[in-house]
Amino acid sequence: MTLKTTEGDRLRSLDVSPVRDAARRVCASIGRVIVGKERASELLLVALLCEGHILIEDVPGIGKTTLAKALARSLGCSFCRLQFTPDLLPSDITGISVYNERSREFEFRPGPIFAQVLLADEVNRAGPRTQSALLEAMQERQVTVDGRSRPLPRPFLVLATQNPIELEGTFPLPEAQLDRFLMCLTLGYPTAEEERAILRRYRDAEPLDTLAPVLGAEEVLKLASICRQVYVHPALEAYLVALARATRESSDLTLGVSPRATLALYHAAQAQAAIRGRAYVLPDDVQDLVPSVWTHRLVLTARRRLHGEPTQETLARVVAQVPVPVEESWSEGVAM
Repeated sequence: MTLKTTEGDRLRSLDVSPVRDAARRVCASIGRVIVGKERASELLLVALLCEGHILIEDVPGIGKTTLAKALARSLGCSFCRLQFTPDLLPSDITGISVYNERSREFEFRPGPIFAQVLLADEVNRAGPRTQSALLEAMQERQVTVDGRSRPLPRPFLVLATQNPIELEGTFPLPEAQLDRFLMCLTLGYPTAEEERAILRRYRDAEPLDTLAPVLGAEEVLKLASICRQVYVHPALEAYLVALARATRESSDLTLGVSPRATLALYHAAQAQAAIRGRAYVLPDDVQDLVPSVWTHRLVLTARRRLHGEPTQETLARVVAQVPVPVEESWSEGVAM
């Protein structure tokens, strides 16, 4: 399939090397602190370049907070960690207006949501109203207090965590709110060799204290605009739609993915392609990202839940049933 002249000219002029080089610098910086989580670091950058948010489901002590801090310091971005508890109020996140007796006016005091990288720790421990306040800000990229809307900083990344083991006293996020997260990740335990490397690395000092910014916030926004120009072949667009429809029609799923999820996978594939130095998306990009972008958005049928089948296995089976498009060149008309 041959690209139109205007499309081909645009793609020939698209240089994704700044995205690739910046990703390498940031991943190398995070790698000075976090051992053996290269894929997680790459997915963080994918979410950042898509201006999306990430939900991390894993046990305590895996390195979720350290990962978020390492990313923020590598980008020179403001960072805030907010511990969610049952008594946390929406105003504790968004901020409040306080009366100043000297000026005789109300002054707005911004909450932690105004950080560029926000770690929402154990987000499922807060009540539904507080969760909604956070997720509304994530979607709208602004908060409204006392009738006035205030924009959030850019880039803006929320890393929310959930502990899948301790569920007592929690308020699980409903499907409509889970759909607001671009990705859901698990870090997992390190291998024996990686854990030994952690012991040696943290033996004498805290590596996080030595991190310096390798990328600026303004540069992140420029790189994000480059990612949106990465070419997606019409056959791949059709493949994305076919995958989404397959989840909605599957007899093993009560709830398939939404159009928002299809668009999320589309943009994530563009960002991953640019990070890997390509101005075009491959089927491999789509298949690599499907588990992280779609698994948390699906609901299994009662029969599948009774059998104890993980959602990711069901999704893999659904994806495998959709034919992968084959083309002679996914970048036809693009000179790399």
